[in-house]
Amino acid sequence: MKYLLWLLKAAIFFTLFAFALNNQQDATVYFFFGTYWRAPLVLVVLAAFAGGLVVGALGMLPGWWKHRAAAAQLPAVAQAQAPMPTTAAAATATAAAPSISATDLPAVRQHGL
Repeated sequence: MKYLLWLLKAAIFFTLFAFALNNQQDATVYFFFGTYWRAPLVLVVLAAFAGGLVVGALGMLPGWWKHRAAAAQLPAVAQAQAPMPTTAAAATATAAAPSISATDLPAVRQHGL
């Protein structure tokens, strides 16, 4: 299985390498106000791919921050549920304290593939 994965990686590498060698002619990308960028086609495609990665990662940042904030709150809730030592004062304080159930935790959506 390990050799099959290496063979697949080598095939992908040589395909991309052949693409780069076959597309060395200049391409012109026109921007606003008469500005343009002239570069080999491979660099233009690579820049478009990298730009797409950046835009995609920036689009995912708000969701990541929300999940990190929800995960940071979970240990505090777990500490509030920890059993207290059994003494007379602690037993009366525990009986008077409201209990926190699993339904009180913030909802966190699961995103899977």
